[in-house]
Amino acid sequence: MTTTPTPAHPAEDHGFTIAKRRKWPYALIAVVVIIGVAAYVLVSRGGAATSANETAGATLQVVYLDSNPAEQRIIDYIGNNIAADYGIKVAGVGLGDSTQINSAISDGRFAGTIFQHRHWLQQVLDANPGFREQAATGPFFHWVFGIWSDKYRTPQEIPNGARVSLLADPANNAQGIWYLAQAGLVTLRPGADTTALTVRDIASNPRNLQFELLDFGAQPRALRDLDAIVGYAESFLAAGVPEEKLIFAPKSPDEFASVLTVGSDYINTANIQNLIKAFNDPRVQTFIATDPDVKKLALPGEHS
Repeated sequence: MTTTPTPAHPAEDHGFTIAKRRKWPYALIAVVVIIGVAAYVLVSRGGAATSANETAGATLQVVYLDSNPAEQRIIDYIGNNIAADYGIKVAGVGLGDSTQINSAISDGRFAGTIFQHRHWLQQVLDANPGFREQAATGPFFHWVFGIWSDKYRTPQEIPNGARVSLLADPANNAQGIWYLAQAGLVTLRPGADTTALTVRDIASNPRNLQFELLDFGAQPRALRDLDAIVGYAESFLAAGVPEEKLIFAPKSPDEFASVLTVGSDYINTANIQNLIKAFNDPRVQTFIATDPDVKKLALPGEHS
């Protein structure tokens, strides 16, 4: 950071002359300081610009949401069993702040992440125009998502006037409304965009459901107080909610499936191209489909 020098006070008339020192030593010191600061900035920027994404033999760190052990297991499986076949090294990194994750992908601190679907990513990019991140695969896996209830065993048992929670963010709010429609609890306006559904797209609500918006962490805590909640298995299982409380869980639309996202500035590097190939390896889908711990939170997806 540069500062503006404080102007020297004008000389006051004291009846005698003050001999002025030569200014060139101070000017020389100022030049040296400026050169030093400039060199530091250049070195710092140069260091930050050298990402593992661009470095042959570097370990590519792929981020998972630290509340989701299935994501960690998938990345670890790729790192231990797939990556070497594509000439790369892969390691998982768990983080809890989604905006921090996207920022780190954008600037090349990490190689990629699998914690989001395309519409969540678009929300982040709309809110942070400086981020440069994009989907690098098609649907990678589907999170287990559905209707949870502590009071009822099927959607058909949910009564008139029931209080139902949807997730507060727009993309997952849309996904929740889609699930309610699939369960026969509401009907949607013809031609409504699945990825952008809101309550205004509900054409009929025969049970007069009352909707409450909650975030991820609040949903499990509210399960006893509400009639039903539409949300992710990862939130509920992490809070100790039994799996049998999930009463309706068809596979989500591809629009809401996980994708591998990478920094747009690095997508054409050899490392990232090989990373994409490793994540698209068919063995990964077999692992997602068969690993007993992964199956609790994720279902296979089709990808390109």
